[in-house]
Amino acid sequence: MPTTMRDVALKAGVSIKTVSRVVNDSGEISEATRQRVLVAIEELGYRPSRLARALVTQRSHTVGLLVADITNPFFPEVARGVLDAAQTEGYNVFLCNTDGDPEQELHLLHSLADHAVDGIIIYPSYESGEYLQTFAGQYRPLVIVNYYHDQQGVSLVIVDHKRGAQLAVEHLIRQGHIAIGMLSGVRNPSLGKVRRIQGFKEALTAHGLPVVEEWIVANKEPTFADGYASTRQLLSQHPQITAIFAYNDLLALGAIRACNDLGRRVPADCAIVGFDDIPWAATSIPTLTTVRVDKYLLGYQAMTRLLEMLEQPELSFPPICMDVELIIRESA
Repeated sequence: MPTTMRDVALKAGVSIKTVSRVVNDSGEISEATRQRVLVAIEELGYRPSRLARALVTQRSHTVGLLVADITNPFFPEVARGVLDAAQTEGYNVFLCNTDGDPEQELHLLHSLADHAVDGIIIYPSYESGEYLQTFAGQYRPLVIVNYYHDQQGVSLVIVDHKRGAQLAVEHLIRQGHIAIGMLSGVRNPSLGKVRRIQGFKEALTAHGLPVVEEWIVANKEPTFADGYASTRQLLSQHPQITAIFAYNDLLALGAIRACNDLGRRVPADCAIVGFDDIPWAATSIPTLTTVRVDKYLLGYQAMTRLLEMLEQPELSFPPICMDVELIIRESA
């Protein structure tokens, strides 16, 4: 039979209530008594019930993490950062994949809330919209990653999208490119899309180059396949373009393949810059010049912020904005 709290109490010569206080780190207990109980726990191999502890502490020591597509190489590093930060503080993580479906996303948010997780981190889909606003008004604590939200009591962890786009375009301009197109991501106006387009346009204008709206192409999905199709269309319609800045690395890698199939050498005939620095960026042919996002740190910071919100629920926390870095490789 498994060891019980009563067994520990008998061995340590204390009450069950005293053992409970030691296990749940609550109440005033002398250090000598605490150590006696801990020795008994160790010798008997007692493992406290997480459910019982949750009833006492009002904490489940679990959190939820929602991402749009765990097969996208961007998200495993984010998830690892969340997991490491959580485990450091004794938390477990429920990882949920939404497939970028807002209905599935909402279902999972409510499911996590019903399972009494202590908090939720969400990297929303591109179509989250009003329902996320409504959920955020009902649930605390909630950390939203890379998505603008002004709900009181919600914390944001975001990337400096605008600066990243500026770094990419300025690099292309320094290489002599004046006809620069953009694969701007999905059509929905997400925070990343809006800020990256803004940075793209401002960098062109700052260097006296025109902003040609027809050279900014929206994508159905932020995928390799869509990057390939969009680039073929863009270069077929506007062959004067000599460089492309892509919303993410998957689109950029698709663009490289499209250029190859069109007989346009990368970077000699068309330079390409991505965004994110996923692992494939360093192994593609040619290797991909890209804007690096520290994805592990993004997840780690999100979990750290959630823990801060749990410990100080009465406080409001400002957004965390993470720096980015241009990684120059062979494609531009």
